[in-house]
Amino acid sequence: MTDKNALIEAAHQVILSLGLPKAQHNERSALLLLALLDLTPGKTWAQAENPLRGITPIMDWAREHYGKIYAPNTRENFRRQTMHQFCDAGVAIRNPDKPERPVNSPKTVYQVELTALALLRTFGSPAWHGNLADYQAQRQTLVAKYAMEREQNRIPVEIAPGKEITLSPGEHSELIRAIIEDFAPRFAPGSVLVYAGDTGDKMGYFDAALLASLGVSVDAHGKMPDVVLHYTEKDWLLLVESVTSHGPVDGKRHTELGKLFSGSTAGLVYVTAFPNRTVMGRYLAEIAWETEVWVADAASHLIHFDGERFLGPYTPEQRQDASF
Repeated sequence: MTDKNALIEAAHQVILSLGLPKAQHNERSALLLLALLDLTPGKTWAQAENPLRGITPIMDWAREHYGKIYAPNTRENFRRQTMHQFCDAGVAIRNPDKPERPVNSPKTVYQVELTALALLRTFGSPAWHGNLADYQAQRQTLVAKYAMEREQNRIPVEIAPGKEITLSPGEHSELIRAIIEDFAPRFAPGSVLVYAGDTGDKMGYFDAALLASLGVSVDAHGKMPDVVLHYTEKDWLLLVESVTSHGPVDGKRHTELGKLFSGSTAGLVYVTAFPNRTVMGRYLAEIAWETEVWVADAASHLIHFDGERFLGPYTPEQRQDASF
């Protein structure tokens, strides 16, 4: 057996010993572990290190040192089907250099947790079995500790007096908080939060029953806007997109949302929110007519893109007439 195959097989044994689920008992997971430890062929487990590495660099490392080539579109398999489980098990830590880094940041990096590193350096030695037993005895404590640290870095959002949710850290979530805490009280006072997306779990808050009572049923595959508010006084649904790095409510998105909320008994109002006018400037040419734009750093102002009214729903016929 070559050094390469021997290390991959040893990594398999480590993954089994750590009690990771069956779905991680594969070569991809073994190579990811070796990359996190920087165990290139010829090294021993006692030489394991814990560099900071992102998913794409890990895939590049596997190709360079083990000749294993993975297509770029398998990146999510590495992240969702191996790395997530390593982090949940307390074996690896996400963004230890900057815990507040957004979950979906391209700069996200991972590192083997120090206690796990100390254990793995003894793999194959007489001390391994005793160390493994000690590690497993305290592992749940470690997992709980890092879960608590992740929770502490989440962004609190007050959705009603005395009621709070938290969102994953990052600019996108900060803007969602501003929409709920600054935009809504100014332009839809007394409104009720129906939905708030989260870059981490994709559904930070969702009152599906309320939405259903307004005639809209959305399955798990429906591409919701970032924030949905029910302005009860006017009986409007405000569909708000939070734009920090991706597009506003343009013509295509307007049509998508119109179909998704086509059963709504409440009027539909489309809003694009930006953190500042610099970001807004990048997307001005794309913003759809008969929509509203709100900028967080000028919170008391609302920009209306044409039409016969200021902040209000349009029927499909009115939109069609306005397009000529």
